[in-house]
Formats: sequence, C-alpha cells, structure tokens
Amino acid sequence: MIPRDTINQILETARIEDVVSEFVTLKKRGSNLIGVCPFHKEKTPSFNVNPARNIFKCFGCGKAGDSVRFIMEHEHYSFQEALRYLAKKYGIKIEEREQTPEELAAQNERERMFNINSFAQNYFSNTMMTTDEGQSVGLAYFHERGFRDAIINKFQLGYCPNSGSAFTEFAIKNGYDKDLLTKVGLTGSYENRLYDRYQGRVIFPIHNLTGKVIGFGGRILTSEKTKAKYVNSPESEIYNKSQTLYGIFFARNEISRLDNCILVEGYADVLSMHQAGIENVVASSGTSLTTEQIRMISRYTKNITMLYDGDAAGIHAALRGTNMILEEGMNVRIVVLPPEDDPDSFVQNNPIEVVTKYLADNAKDFIGFKTNLLLKDAKNDPIKRATVIKDIVETIAVIPDPIYRATYIKECSRTLEMAEQTLTNEVNKILRAKYRKQLGLDPSQNQVPSQDSSLSAQRLSYQSQPQADNQDTTPIGFFQEQELVKLLLTHGSEILEIEGKDDNDNDVIYNVTVASLIIDDLKNDGLLFRDETHKKIFDAFDHGLDTGKLPVAQDFTSNEDQDVAVLAANLLSTQYKLDDWQRHRIVVKTEDDVLKKTVLTSILRFKDMVIEDRRSSITKELMETTDPDDQLILLKKKKKLDEIRTRINRDLGIVITK
Repeated sequence: MIPRDTINQILETARIEDVVSEFVTLKKRGSNLIGVCPFHKEKTPSFNVNPARNIFKCFGCGKAGDSVRFIMEHEHYSFQEALRYLAKKYGIKIEEREQTPEELAAQNERERMFNINSFAQNYFSNTMMTTDEGQSVGLAYFHERGFRDAIINKFQLGYCPNSGSAFTEFAIKNGYDKDLLTKVGLTGSYENRLYDRYQGRVIFPIHNLTGKVIGFGGRILTSEKTKAKYVNSPESEIYNKSQTLYGIFFARNEISRLDNCILVEGYADVLSMHQAGIENVVASSGTSLTTEQIRMISRYTKNITMLYDGDAAGIHAALRGTNMILEEGMNVRIVVLPPEDDPDSFVQNNPIEVVTKYLADNAKDFIGFKTNLLLKDAKNDPIKRATVIKDIVETIAVIPDPIYRATYIKECSRTLEMAEQTLTNEVNKILRAKYRKQLGLDPSQNQVPSQDSSLSAQRLSYQSQPQADNQDTTPIGFFQEQELVKLLLTHGSEILEIEGKDDNDNDVIYNVTVASLIIDDLKNDGLLFRDETHKKIFDAFDHGLDTGKLPVAQDFTSNEDQDVAVLAANLLSTQYKLDDWQRHRIVVKTEDDVLKKTVLTSILRFKDMVIEDRRSSITKELMETTDPDDQLILLKKKKKLDEIRTRINRDLGIVITK
C-alpha cells in the first residue's frame, strides 16, 4: 500500500490541467479551461477544468473530481492504481509497505493484466533483438519491410519463438498465473497442454492512451493456409477492440497540434507513416470503424482524414465510415491512393515531399468524393442517378449541425446541378421522420414536430419511468443541507464578525469561522444532517474544530470515498463566469461580499425545513389519534413549532399565509 505522506505528496504535485490535457484538448475560457467531455457523447464542450481548485467537472454528464478521480474514471483504475500512474508521471518515488496476505489476495485483476502484458511485451522485444531466431526471422522481416530500429523500438515490436510453449513456460517460471495467461490471450490450451498463441509470429503491441500495453496483434510469417494471418488478443477487462485505436498513444499530441487525425487500416500503415515523420496517424486495428473510436479521436481534433487503398475494398471502407464520422459532428476528408498502393507502400516508395503534396492535393470532402464516385457508376442512367442523389442526401441528413448541413446542401446542389430547395426539402423530410421516430410517433406521417419536440421526447422518457405515487423522493432538507455543505467547503475557515452578549449582558463582537458558526449552531439545537455523504463532510469539519485543524477542499476532492470526492467537486464547480462588470463601473456583489448573511440565511432555511418536517409529522399523528390527552400534547408541540417557524421566517423576511 502507498504511505499517507506519499499520497499527500502526489495529490499536492499533480496539476489537474496537466493530467487532463493528456487525454482532452483544452481551451482557455476565463480563469478555467474547457473541452469535450471524454466520458459521454457531446457536441458542445461542457467539460470544465478549474486549475485554481485543481478539479474537473462535466456539466453534461456530472462527472467530477480531482486528478486521481479523473484517472480512475478514464482508465477504470482503482484509487491505488491512479496514484501510481500520477507518481510515475511526476517522478515521485513510492516506497510501499509490505502487503498483507489478504491485500495480496485482493490485488486488482486489471493491474495483473497490465503487468502480464508488460512482461510479455518485454519478452517478445528481447527475444527478437537478442536471440538468433528472433534476429534471423522476426527482425529480418521488419527490416525487409523497410522499418528501421528506431521505429521498431518506439512501437515495442517483437517476436514470439516458434517453439510450442517457450513463452508460457518462462512466464509461469516467473510467477505468472496460467489462468490469467489464458484469459489475456497469450496462452492457449489443447488437450490439457498449454501452448503460445503467438508462436512463430511477429508481435505488434497495442497501447492505450496512457501507453500501457492492453493487447497484441501477431502476424504469421509463413504461407500456411490452415493458420490465420493475424491472431489478436481477445476481449478482456483491459482490451476492447472497438474502443481502441492502434498508435493513439504515439499520435495524440501530434493530432492535437495539427488539429487533424489521419486514419488508416493496418499496423504497417501506421509504422510507415510515423517513420516518414507523419505522426498524426492511427489505425482502426483491422476492424470496421466504430463510434467509440471516432469519439476517442474527437478528444483531440474535429478533423479526420481517411487514407485508404485505391482498390474497391479500400474505397468502400472509406464510404462505410463517412456517415458515422459525420454523425458525431466531425469533419471528414478522404484521400484515395493509386490502385497499386496502400499507405505503407506509398510512403515507403516516395519521398516525404511527394507524400505530403499528394495528401494535400487529393484530400476531398465527402460530398466531392461520394458524388464523383457514385455518379461515375451511374453514368447517364436516370434511375441510378436518382439513387445516388438519395444516398448523398441521406448522408447530409446525419450531420447534426444545421449550418454545416446547409453548406453541404449548397455544394451538392452545384455539383449535381439540382435545385438547392429540392435537396433541402428531401433532407428535411428525412429529419422529420427521424424526429418523429424519436418521439415514438409514426415516421410515415408528414406532421411536422413542434420546435420543442426534443423537450417533448425528454418528457415522454421521464413519464415512462415508474414513480412511486408520483412523489418526489428527495429527502426533506436535502438541498438546504447541501447548501450548508457547500459553504463549509468554500468558506469553512473564513472569519466572520458576529454580534453577541458577554456574561454581563454587554454587546460584544465575536470572531468565529464559518465552520464554527454552522456546526456549533446546529449541534446546539440538536440538528444533524440526514444524507450520509453530507454528514461525512459535516463530521470532518466538526473533528477539525476539535483538533484545531480545519480540513481544506482538497481533503474532500481527493477523498478515497467516491461519494465524498464527487460531491465536493460538484459543489466547488460552476459553469458560469462573472463578467468583468468593473470596466463598466458596475458593482456586482458576490457570495464573498455577503458571506455572513448567506451563512445565517442558509442555517435558518435548514432549520425552517426541519421544523416544517416535524410539523407535518405531528399533523399526521393528530389525524391518526383519537385519545384527547395525546391530541392536547401534540397540539402544544405543534404550537411551539409554529412559534419558532414564525420567528425564523420573520428573520428570513418570509410571510407565512397558512
């Protein structure tokens, strides 16, 4: 386990903007930074990073926390794993205490998978570079393909010996579990005998965004028809091929810098492009392009250039991915290579100047590409031409931004020599049908949904959810508790001047902290928070008052208790920025300016809500009891509560009408 003082050093050193910017492209907005959220699908950036408070908050999906929480959410790490990641990033040495047998038994399986993959990668790389078989077979293959040692080492390429179970035996000898070796796909089993799944293959390690090896691709070097050309890692806790892009770890910074991602198909395509100095390149790892892969790219850029072979398969692959990219609000351009080339051969056979010029001269937007391609097939056949136009219109309709849609309609009108209004009408017809389907209506009807149809859809979805007697399940006083917790987090240690009386009934001014005013006042009246997470924060400040050391915001945003950490980050974040009114000579009061009034008002509102809840309980008891004595006692209690509530509301400036 990591010692507490080391944890504190990591938390104090890690800067939220540094950590997040490795995964999300951030732009300055006021004193904060903003970007597209990596945790949910969105078109308009709502992911906010606050360097001053060292926290992040997405106002779309609600994810929030500090640097540790971000890594935990993004990489699906445990708290300890995220700390180790940050320690490595900032060069902080961790001297861990010896783990107990129980702790060793509970070690996270994901971490063990990462460890075993790292071990395998080192084995494959060392085998290729230091053994006779590795050099004569594996390294010779890569050299014949034109790859230099620098790119081989950068991408950690390797070779698995063609000797049955050499790797598996070596791994087990080094303490790795055979069941885990099988689970991550490094080892196979046949008739109770273990064997290396990648035997006799060159190895392409697959890395995640942080550079950890999550899987492998192995290419056979013989022409045996009974064996698959490629063997890839199976799906696991750490590897999901639909959410993975080959080369993304090595390309992400360049993608962000150039504001463009070049998308290719195979491992060799990526290697050749990087070797030529074109490093904003990733591959879909031999799978059809997925929505998750597109969203991963969108963290770094909104622009994708699809680079495909010039044969029919490459062209159709480009067409398949176009609609998906457009639907995610991305901009897509397509480059088709000469028929005899793929990206690997094209880059290997041409100087870098020729490659970059070809990419620049032949990059076409999807309208130009699709129109020219499909019309070429249709020729002068009017029926085929109509089918082509319909196909292109359906593609335009998936674009979410209306301005971009209008621009493409105009361009399509010019290219197809067709009236712009006709195309607009067809696009609108498709959109209306889609909206009606979302609303659960008959798409074949031509009734135009109202402008608030999206809101109506939300209402329908909410109404379809079962609710207990249509009652709000939020506990009484929840929001009043939360307001007091927010004041503790943001102003707990600040000093307020409070008027009072001394023992001789003289007027005096007391200096008290916000935390002392809130906690002592509520405890004196025997009032406690009901929500467990609110209570944890309340208790932490209560303990701080006893020890003379009040907690700070980071103690909560970096808390191991996820509920506490998320709540603190949420309450400390705001998506709004107060404008610079001073330049207009307009004075706007902030919460700091009226802190004393805010604290006292929040305390009174909480008390008022508690009293109202108690009054409701007494009223219910009165309705249920028939004993005159009990009724008299309850009426006296209710009268007392009414008097207290009247005083509170008078202080709040509220008139009670019932």
